[in-house]
Amino acid sequence: MWTFVDSLQAAQREKQSVLCVGFDPQFRFMPPHLIKKYVALYGKTWEAMAAIYLEFNQRVLDQVAQFAAAVKPQAAFYEASHQMWEVLEQTIEYAESLGLLVIKDAKRTDGGDTAEAYADAHIGKVPFFDDSRVPAPIRTDAVTIEAYIAEACVSHFTDAIKQYGTGAFVVCKTSFKPNSKVENLVTTSGLTVWQELAQDVAAWGEGTEGENGYRNLGVVMGATYPEDAPKMREILPKAVMLIPGYGKQGGGADGAVAPFNEDGFGGLVNDSRHVLMAWQEGLFKCKSEDFAQASGYAARVARDDLNAALVRAGKCPF
Repeated sequence: MWTFVDSLQAAQREKQSVLCVGFDPQFRFMPPHLIKKYVALYGKTWEAMAAIYLEFNQRVLDQVAQFAAAVKPQAAFYEASHQMWEVLEQTIEYAESLGLLVIKDAKRTDGGDTAEAYADAHIGKVPFFDDSRVPAPIRTDAVTIEAYIAEACVSHFTDAIKQYGTGAFVVCKTSFKPNSKVENLVTTSGLTVWQELAQDVAAWGEGTEGENGYRNLGVVMGATYPEDAPKMREILPKAVMLIPGYGKQGGGADGAVAPFNEDGFGGLVNDSRHVLMAWQEGLFKCKSEDFAQASGYAARVARDDLNAALVRAGKCPF
């Protein structure tokens, strides 16, 4: 069965890119001319907010699609109202229409029926009329999950992965500075919590392999801690790692590609604010009407920067 990781590797080869653009839109990123346009139409309402965000997302997607192997909308920025949640659904639909793989950063968790409902909605199919099951409007190719509840949570996502060929990334080693105290606690085995969790992911991921041999159950591995990348890769030799922290969070390209395998695959590097805010600051600062083109330039530079780092590491597959 052709799966998420197979599609990801194909997209990375086709676009010669390991870049994932995160869609974490915030009102402070919105160009003034869009705000003026939709306030004139709808007033200062949630309908106006939704229209602003949707046009922003769609125009940026048009520009970054050629440079990104995938995109990653962060659900938190769409949860303020039902109109904003519809923007998330419409952003997913639009990204898919451009041929992009979509990873939803939702960090879902819980156990039992609740975890099953999350898995069904985000990467599986949901119950519908006449005993049928259909993809939910928010379904994406992959989703991020939390594994604090362990097997009672993750098993529902791996069931969906095995049935539908979708993917999930377990939050394991995050990119925040300072890093999570809990992640770095040392257990009775002498390993840290994140290392113990990675070992669990290795066990949970058995049977989720795609045709290319990589597993569809991966982990989040922060670019800001490249010294831990070899330890993570030793535990998870065939997992795909979603790598945040590159760009605005301070992670450099060399650190971002540290988790990649020698074949140049097994990783996907996320860049969110650097791309979305490109029109406001830095090399591509411009008038607000050109915001989307600025994001496209920033995505191209990020792609090339990461590829150069892969070349330096002797891992470039392109």
